[in-house]
Amino acid sequence: MATVRNLKKKTSTCKRIMKELHSYEKEVEREAAKTADMKEKGADPYDLKQQENVLAESRMMIPDCRKRLESALAELNATLTELEEENQEGQEIEDARSTIADVEKLFQTTEA
Repeated sequence: MATVRNLKKKTSTCKRIMKELHSYEKEVEREAAKTADMKEKGADPYDLKQQENVLAESRMMIPDCRKRLESALAELNATLTELEEENQEGQEIEDARSTIADVEKLFQTTEA
């Protein structure tokens, strides 16, 4: 049974994972710039290899994060639908709708 409390938790989960995804994307940009800079300056091959490993690890986190976000979005949608069928309204419902729209927009922009 869906409750407003569960809806709030699922909404917060989506927001947190979305924030995490943005953080990983920024980290990849930073690490890629750092790697390119090291290559330009002719850094030690060992240091360069270590930096490339850091970059690869950061890149691996993005698909995992997206998968978790898709799962959290599906759960949020299901809970919201159940509460809407019960004709529930309130700030939590609007917040959930807004979060769903934000996540879907994020997926559309990254797929295009």
